[in-house]
Amino acid sequence: MSVHPKQVTPDMLAPPALPSRTAGIRKISRLRFEALVEQALDSLPAEIACHMDNVVVLVEDWPTAEQQEGSTDLLFGLYEGIGLPDRDDGYIGATPDVITIFREPIMEACLSESDLKREIKITVIHEIGHHFGIDDQRLDQLGWG
Repeated sequence: MSVHPKQVTPDMLAPPALPSRTAGIRKISRLRFEALVEQALDSLPAEIACHMDNVVVLVEDWPTAEQQEGSTDLLFGLYEGIGLPDRDDGYIGATPDVITIFREPIMEACLSESDLKREIKITVIHEIGHHFGIDDQRLDQLGWG
């Protein structure tokens, strides 16, 4: 009995194509994304979370043109408010500070759900850092850039 080997073509020897970074993770529901943001918030140590004051965390699909203004990179998150160190006696009765996490840019940048979880946590902690008065340079040094 004779065995005929399968013909090998060059494309069979090529390494598998890697997923494109621009493709991003498949879309996950807004509800699932919000649950991942909530998990990131719940993972904060109690000694940090207890000091957060008058701040809300929202999820939006994309930054508005106004929110994006002045940034050359597409935003994953944004802190809008008066950081804790800058508050004084006149701060009483102020509207809450807002941390917005932008769903679509984060999903576009992530290839897997584990990437997504990590990026959401980094973004949430980064924006909370601003609430505590920490600037971008220091957050980068701490690994939360």
